Amino acid sequence: MRQQLSPEERHKLEERLFKLKQEHRDLDDVINRLLLTPDVEELQLKRFKKRKLLLKDTIKKLEDTLIPDILA
Repeated sequence: MRQQLSPEERHKLEERLFKLKQEHRDLDDVINRLLLTPDVEELQLKRFKKRKLLLKDTIKKLEDTLIPDILA
């Protein structure tokens, strides 16, 4: 069973979650724009995509921490 978060801890996690989601959206925009350019640098594109996936995983973990367990 998970330990309850204090209001301060919850606030910090929510702030971090907001920033990570914003970065994820920004990366999505950058990736989409790069895909429209004819001479896209594949290595750079791969790095952006990898970062975006890492952000997605981190966001999921934070959301799981913030959402209390529901007993079935």
